[in-house]
Amino acid sequence: MSMWHKVFPVALLAAGALVASSAEAGNPELGKAKSATCVACHGDDGRGTAPNFPVLAGQYADYLEHALRQYRSGERNNALMAPMAAGLSDDDIADLAAYYAAMRGLTTPKK
Repeated sequence: MSMWHKVFPVALLAAGALVASSAEAGNPELGKAKSATCVACHGDDGRGTAPNFPVLAGQYADYLEHALRQYRSGERNNALMAPMAAGLSDDDIADLAAYYAAMRGLTTPKK
């Protein structure tokens, strides 16, 4: 068996994984439009309107997607977030995550 026959299937799988992951990436512009209900707690800038509301700005998109899916499924229990996430589709979640991930997050002050 030639080296090509060994390498080609692996290269094909890798290319397929890249296409699949990029197809799942959310659209930040759509996320901004879908974030209207989020701003009451998380603010226009994603940094929260009070200390008890988490900062979403600058978080990793995959973390935000994971958290929203957990709220939606009930795996992560929160009286405020559960009803907010309940009606979100996977596309909604990906778009919101992309929007907040694209924002500038908090920075550590220099000493």
